[in-house]
Amino acid sequence: MVRITDTAPGRTALIDGRSCLFFSGFSYLGLHASHAFRDLLAVGNGRFGSVYPSSRISNLQLRLYEELEHALAAMFHQQSAVCFSSGYLAAQAAVTYAAGRGTLLHAPGAHPAIRYPGAQVPEGSVPDWLATIVETVNNGDDHQYVLVADAVNPLTATVHDFSPLAGIRKKVLVLIDDSHGIGILDDEGTGIVRSLPASPALHYLVTASLAKAFSLEGGFVAGHAADIAAIRKLPLFTASTPMIPANAYTFLHAREAFTAARNVLKQRIQALENLTAGIPALHHPHALPVFAIHEHHGGAAEAARPVVQLNGLRGIYEHLLSLDVFISSFSYPDPQGPRINRIVLSALHTQSDLEILAEHLTRFYSSIQ
Repeated sequence: MVRITDTAPGRTALIDGRSCLFFSGFSYLGLHASHAFRDLLAVGNGRFGSVYPSSRISNLQLRLYEELEHALAAMFHQQSAVCFSSGYLAAQAAVTYAAGRGTLLHAPGAHPAIRYPGAQVPEGSVPDWLATIVETVNNGDDHQYVLVADAVNPLTATVHDFSPLAGIRKKVLVLIDDSHGIGILDDEGTGIVRSLPASPALHYLVTASLAKAFSLEGGFVAGHAADIAAIRKLPLFTASTPMIPANAYTFLHAREAFTAARNVLKQRIQALENLTAGIPALHHPHALPVFAIHEHHGGAAEAARPVVQLNGLRGIYEHLLSLDVFISSFSYPDPQGPRINRIVLSALHTQSDLEILAEHLTRFYSSIQ
């Protein structure tokens, strides 16, 4: 059942007139609720207004965007970058460009943002796909294929291991969407890019949303300079409204805030992992702020069914909500699919919040054993 609120949630959310601990959403660093961060946004809005009223290819350019793109390229160790008004638009621009570079081979579960219209997305798991895709590429010609995949599956709390790509011998473009990894993974928040295998055959293009960790509506594509130059010629870039300039300004001036929040988030992740170590229904294989909730059975975690009903009791979502704790529980990306239950942490949560959550989880699962 969908709940309605009139305020943006932070560490708590106002639901049905009750203040509930909020373990949902995707503002991992929690900056949307930071007064200092909001002050930066206000400064940016005061300097630049709510919109830059011209195209990115007009004859008057805003230097701010160039500064942002240089910063993004440097942060993610790429030659060049281009920014967009949303992560979805950035991903669509990236996959549209990639479609002209070869036959697209999407990984299972690829987010709709990186799906090219009409693309076939296979069933199965990403590890199985990687095991077979290397042979497919090696049996083809150079530049025949383009691989398209998400770096992170936030529904299963999984960071995908792309090391099998090191076995590819034919030249191939690899498009990675790292929306749920940047800002969190790696000590500097560079996401998955440093763990991608290096090889003369592998040519990477990275796209991501800035909203998930950095609390700023916008997105980017980063990669080789020639690829980014070509993306700048696409109508998805030339004909779209630029990123809100205040968001670009804030990103450029919030590096210390990003670092501080990321350090706090890492502490919170470790704390909840320690507090819930004895609960087998929680699936947390990687250093992500997401704990997937599965039924306790012998199947693989990737294929585990979300907890909805156990032994005739109401599900974990309903149980926690009755105790003023709200977790993520909805079907995604297909609203007709099975409901997915997750605990999502942010840097806003306190140690006390985690202890309350862990106590409720422990009592619930102890009662159904």
